[in-house]
Amino acid sequence: MADLLSAAEYAAIARKMTFATLSFVNGEAYTSVSGQTFSTSNPATNQVLAQVTACDARDVDVAVANAKQAFDDGRWHKLSPGERKKVLLRFADLLEHNAHELAVMESLDSGKPIRECQLTDIPETIHMIRWHAELIDKIYDNTAPVGSGALTLVVREAIGVVGLVLPWNFPLLMLAWKIGPSLAAGCSIIVKPAKETTLTALRVAQLAFEAGVPAGVFNVLSGGGKEVGEPLGRHMDVSMVSFTGSTATGRRFLNYAADSNLKHIVLECGGKNPAVVMDDVEDLDLVAGHVVNGAFWNMGENCSASSRLIVHADIKDELLKRIGVQLREWKMGSPLDPENRIGSMVSQAHFEKVRSYLEQAGVENLRVVFGGRTEGEIFVEPTVFDGVAADSRLFQEEIFGPVLAVTTFTTIDEAIALANDSVYGLAASVYTDNLRHAIKLSREIRAGVVTVNCFGEGDASTPFGGYKESGFGGRDKSIWAHDQYTEIKTIWIDVSER
Repeated sequence: MADLLSAAEYAAIARKMTFATLSFVNGEAYTSVSGQTFSTSNPATNQVLAQVTACDARDVDVAVANAKQAFDDGRWHKLSPGERKKVLLRFADLLEHNAHELAVMESLDSGKPIRECQLTDIPETIHMIRWHAELIDKIYDNTAPVGSGALTLVVREAIGVVGLVLPWNFPLLMLAWKIGPSLAAGCSIIVKPAKETTLTALRVAQLAFEAGVPAGVFNVLSGGGKEVGEPLGRHMDVSMVSFTGSTATGRRFLNYAADSNLKHIVLECGGKNPAVVMDDVEDLDLVAGHVVNGAFWNMGENCSASSRLIVHADIKDELLKRIGVQLREWKMGSPLDPENRIGSMVSQAHFEKVRSYLEQAGVENLRVVFGGRTEGEIFVEPTVFDGVAADSRLFQEEIFGPVLAVTTFTTIDEAIALANDSVYGLAASVYTDNLRHAIKLSREIRAGVVTVNCFGEGDASTPFGGYKESGFGGRDKSIWAHDQYTEIKTIWIDVSER
């Protein structure tokens, strides 16, 4: 709590705040060809924050042309690794200097609780930029064992112009997951933030330019998916697109690549993630804390949320009691009050989607253990439903809201089958005090990230992404993320005697 300000102090920052509303292209504010704008609002209050530039395919052409020119003349990727590192570290310092401003801006634009923005999203954003900056001059290329007649080099080269298409649930953090490795690799980037949450991306682009990222290297185009995302995906001069969002939209990017230049596509998509709790667990309070955090962090608007609690029948009732105790600490209300851990849904449309699942639970006669209420047509209480069958929509579909579905099992094989009964495979958590069970569960659950006796996503050094319909083509975070923004080149030099 030491890093948090008071609710009054955050409110004061919000009152004085101004927003960048124009897109950012070639190192300067950019007005779209059409001159059109769209409103962005604080979902918690429905107050309009700003009118933001609405871009379209013509603006994509302008941004790509500038990014390509910046890449072709080498103003960024031909800098030495040490020089790029210094710029990115200055960039991270500027983000840190503006941490309170960015936290408030993020909360206002998304409905996220300010405590989450201040204590998690902003520090992790800064850390991600620093981590990839420090990686730049620590990656070695290779030679191949080809004999004395040749010298062979296997080298990485920046892939070129990259489109980075972001979700609305973690606007800054997902931005950092993508700009950290892509800028470190030497790419020129075009960021397409979600239309619901554009403001922080525009501010971050300004700070990157201030830190020394050259004009044309870091561009941001605001607007809708059809108007900006699709033209980026289809553009012949874009070499790669990294996308985080729904599986349905991710599929479209594969089609765009197939219909254009076979650009590289990396997708991090949906999840319906299990938390499996065995009956050998001794500390149920610890488990309850992790389950609650996994299910309700960021209002459940999280692709790795533990939205399915698969618990041994013998301990279910006791665990649910402990979960109820934990939920007392999860207050819902104004996102700018650091005492609150549950903010608003990101939009009215998303609120209606989440509420439809509460209604579906009524249709299925599921037992409401906790929550189930909504407030102000934008807030949803943390909600727990018991007795959810594997064929229920609440078990199978990604709700993306603060809803936990509880299902029981009696054998470990049944638990694994339930955990894997999903088209998704992004993340999973397992809770057991038996080492053999921990190994069996973590090996046999089909997910890209499996945590044991905790909820989490690893750290900057560990790759994040999913199996099945949760992902495609690569991973965010870690050195693997850096590598996917590069091409691998073999250089064969004939040194045989003539």
